[in-house]
Amino acid sequence: MNSCRRIACGDWRSGLTAVFSRVRPPTNCRRWSEAAPSLSRTQAAAGQQAPDSDTGEKPRLMAIDLARKLRQEKAKLQQGKKKPRVEVEVEVEEEGARLSDQEKRVIELKRFTMQLQHVHPNVLAKHLNRGVLYQDKDVVVINKPYGVPVREDRGVTSISSVLPVLAKLMDGTKVKSDSQLFPCLKLEKETAGALLLARTEEVVEHILNLNKYNQVQRKYWVIVVGVPVPSKGTIDIPIIEREVKGSRPHYKMALSPLFKMNETGDGVTKVRGHRQAQPAVTKYRVVDSSCGCSLVELQPLSEVKHQMRVHMALALACPILGDHKYSDWNKLAPQILPERVLGKLGLEQSKVRHLPLHVLARKLTLPGRDQVDISASSPVPKYFMQTINRLKLTFEDD
Repeated sequence: MNSCRRIACGDWRSGLTAVFSRVRPPTNCRRWSEAAPSLSRTQAAAGQQAPDSDTGEKPRLMAIDLARKLRQEKAKLQQGKKKPRVEVEVEVEEEGARLSDQEKRVIELKRFTMQLQHVHPNVLAKHLNRGVLYQDKDVVVINKPYGVPVREDRGVTSISSVLPVLAKLMDGTKVKSDSQLFPCLKLEKETAGALLLARTEEVVEHILNLNKYNQVQRKYWVIVVGVPVPSKGTIDIPIIEREVKGSRPHYKMALSPLFKMNETGDGVTKVRGHRQAQPAVTKYRVVDSSCGCSLVELQPLSEVKHQMRVHMALALACPILGDHKYSDWNKLAPQILPERVLGKLGLEQSKVRHLPLHVLARKLTLPGRDQVDISASSPVPKYFMQTINRLKLTFEDD
């Protein structure tokens, strides 16, 4: 009481200070302040802006909160997509084990023959640039992939469409150049190998003139079903386009011979040639034979549509492997192969439709400047070489 009276009687400020000095804070006050969570500026602002719960409105999120929420959801999504490497490898092994040998073989054929048919033009141009077989100031010889057309074809990237890009790549991307490339000679879409290009239109005319007089020598490799007899010769039978009648009418190239067997069967008689028939001459030579198939070198001396395919299938009765058009002239159906050949190829008859046409433009030779011949050879593509190995065929490198 006495102390209280002294404080009241004295200065009120000094008394108030004395009273507060006697009141000690609790010993655990500092610990409690450290343990209490501190509110961030965002949370504090959100707490200030949060409406009353009685109104029923949702709290309004700040931009930083939305960004944090999106990051968290994205992280969860990526974690769900990612799988451990071991699990992925196990799944691939299990899927490979479920595939039969037939399905693996079909996938393999598709990978070898269809990988460049639907790519970006720049991708095809870079591939062709890496596969240049020969070049000088007049001509360029490139390695044409299987299934890629030379001229424009609907739905497929053609070689003609990427020639401007190829010319630029060959001259160098940093060099300003107006050089061009022009296709000279025909090459079917299903044929792989050496393709001749000219740098000017004048050179194109010159090469066409050389080809007209058989001064451009082109040799092809084909794998045929059967063994041609004799093993070397020349097929000189005109070819004409005819209609195949039936449930699915269509047109095919056919033979139009100038001779026929006489009635006694011991000789031939010359017949009148058809007006629309085109002269067609093909030289052939058997390189090797094995397992009921043969590797044959062909040299066409004329340019008739499907000439080599028609001569091999209809003149020698040895259709080219993968020729689903001329193996049976009377209908359109996948090629029918002997059981022995199917076994060697690792296929069933129902999967034969996936076999590509085995025609390779192997070698190209033509006169060059200064009496020096230009010669270029194409490497054997993977699908072609795989068939050669499966059929145990052999050949000598040039």
